[in-house]
Amino acid sequence: MDTDAFIAVHRPQWERLGTLTRARALDAAGIDELISLYQETATHLSTVRSTNPDPALTAHLSLLVHRARLRITGARIPLWKHARTFLWEDLPAALYTARWTVALAAGIFLLSTVVTGLYFGLDPVARELVVPEAAQRSLAQRDFVSYYFEGEASGFAAQVWTNNAWITVQAVVFGATGIWPVIMLLQNGLNIGLSAGVMGAYGGLGTFFVYILPHGLLEITAVLVGAGAGLRTFWAWVRPGPLPRMWALSQAARALVTVAIGLVPVLLVSGFLEAFVTPSGLPAVVRIGLGAVAWLAFMVFMLGRGRQVHRRGITGDLSEEMVGDSVATAG
Repeated sequence: MDTDAFIAVHRPQWERLGTLTRARALDAAGIDELISLYQETATHLSTVRSTNPDPALTAHLSLLVHRARLRITGARIPLWKHARTFLWEDLPAALYTARWTVALAAGIFLLSTVVTGLYFGLDPVARELVVPEAAQRSLAQRDFVSYYFEGEASGFAAQVWTNNAWITVQAVVFGATGIWPVIMLLQNGLNIGLSAGVMGAYGGLGTFFVYILPHGLLEITAVLVGAGAGLRTFWAWVRPGPLPRMWALSQAARALVTVAIGLVPVLLVSGFLEAFVTPSGLPAVVRIGLGAVAWLAFMVFMLGRGRQVHRRGITGDLSEEMVGDSVATAG
């Protein structure tokens, strides 16, 4: 399709539609014309996206169609309804859509953690090559636990939240490479596995789980979700399916942004647990139980609620009026 010729032919219609959407009042004939031009412009947008997706033209037509739709419906959705739709529909749908790559990320992390923990826990020579014996003893007897009592709890929570958010953002932003999330997962698995191996070698494995599980269940899951969602953008680039490659990638990336925003409060909750629950004087069973409840609530939200809205065709992508009509593909 010749983009310049297409614009030259249809520009008068688009300009007229823009004029109608800005008009203070419309009579019956004006309303009919507005609806007709809106339908035609929506068709033009679909044609552009499916044949020659010029970014500037696509953005212009998408905005024009969106404004015309608002004028036709005559209603603006309140901000709280947008927030509700995002939290109760878009977010769980985006999380559920990424479930298989999240499972892959979890497998990579757990495998590296378990193998590392067993290796360093059972082989004192290998363990000492990485961590000197004095440092091992210090970690098992004092340092591992004392970490959770550093500074004021509120400041510690903010520090933990910032650090975890930074790790997750890296997984999200560099997910399309398909490499960085895997490196990050292996690195975190090695670090946690090494700590577990050292603690286990000195009889502190129970302490390790008591201080890692209350917040770690939710915290690590959030990181895995970020990595999995990032890997999904990589897979959309490698295997776009029936969609054009760049369209499939952009669709996955928009859902990825939904996941990234949604993980912010999840990481905030895990930071709160790490600062106020993990080092508290509550019985170990209660501390782990609180962490397990928070983790189960998130999993039900992701897999339970996510499955419900996914069945209704919600993917976590932007609405059609913001993105434009779907790309036409051969059946």
